Amino acid sequence: MKRAHQLIHCTLFFLITFLGLLADSDKKDDMSPDLDDNTQPPHEFALIGGGCFWCTEAVFEKLDGVLEVISGYAGGDLKNPTYKDICTGTSGHAEVIRIKFLPEIISFSKILQTFGAAHDPTTLNRQGADVGTQYRSTIMFYNEEQQKIAQLWKAKLAEKFEDPVVTEIVPVPKFYPAEDYHQDYYAKNPNQGYCSFVIRPKLKKLGLE
Repeated sequence: MKRAHQLIHCTLFFLITFLGLLADSDKKDDMSPDLDDNTQPPHEFALIGGGCFWCTEAVFEKLDGVLEVISGYAGGDLKNPTYKDICTGTSGHAEVIRIKFLPEIISFSKILQTFGAAHDPTTLNRQGADVGTQYRSTIMFYNEEQQKIAQLWKAKLAEKFEDPVVTEIVPVPKFYPAEDYHQDYYAKNPNQGYCSFVIRPKLKKLGLE
């Protein structure tokens, strides 16, 4: 009798444990993201450089359809470059921004249109007082479609300038996010000298402030 009681007790224990694990499994499934969930609109990325990334970041953070802008470095051979490395002009990297955007709200073509208006694409390795290869005008495409759009943009833009458009169009290289203090720089330092005298006038010119 005692042995039968122990057998029943063990059976109930394992049954309860199994049901508990099953319930936990269901709970995890409810909490984990559904890979087949299409409720989130698809996003894309753009990687561009048009001088100091404080400027370009401030511009694109103002646009509808842009989800995220990260300042960083790309296009050089040095691994894990720092801002100090970039400032030497010898690392090969450009100051760039990686834009995460919703194409149904803002197209890649619109991004390049804004890009062209936000900097001078005819000055080689220079934007205003910022001089060096790190300030070059660059479009780093993620796919063939972006490459075609960029080439068409450059051809049309060239018709508007007497000087050649020197913007390079190259495949996306390794992207390195810049140090934390560079991120959202204008938003965090609106009264800093560069922000007041360079970035704010640019935003006003573009109708973004």
